[in-house]
Amino acid sequence: MEEVRQVLACVRTLKHRSVLTTIYSGGLRLQEALALRVADIDSERMLIRVRQGKGQKERYTLLSQVALQLLRQYWSYERPSDWLFPGRPSDRPLSPSSIQRVMQRAVQEAGISKPAHVHTLRHCFATHLLESGVDLYHIQKMMGHGHASTTAIYLHVTRRGLSELVSPMDQWEALEQPAF
Repeated sequence: MEEVRQVLACVRTLKHRSVLTTIYSGGLRLQEALALRVADIDSERMLIRVRQGKGQKERYTLLSQVALQLLRQYWSYERPSDWLFPGRPSDRPLSPSSIQRVMQRAVQEAGISKPAHVHTLRHCFATHLLESGVDLYHIQKMMGHGHASTTAIYLHVTRRGLSELVSPMDQWEALEQPAF
């Protein structure tokens, strides 16, 4: 999580930081983030509506408080009316290649030596949810995966190992021990 924070902190422009923060906040694919409309941000329910997900599936995913604050700041500065992240011309969304370049510069500036791309933010979102105890079913729905096996790939990258798990029996109150 710290590395994600460091990378996002290195993004200097409000629009670009808003795009990348929104991607991480909801585990979005780059194309999904760029296809967002202003109306897709549901600040009342703290959700992002993904209309054009992979396979043209619609879904909802999380909107973090941090992302919402940044999006509000961005909106008050840019005043987008249709596309949340308009490009040039403004009747089209922002270009994916511009966001990919911004991400690469931020990764370098943050001093991250591992390979990281925009899609890495999506993987981090799922991994960090798993590490915090969110079940695979909910992560699957937020990620827009059709099968649990696709989401299960994140299990191998979590830091939660068997040594951190507690047997259900160890959560019982002490049993009265019979005399042997």
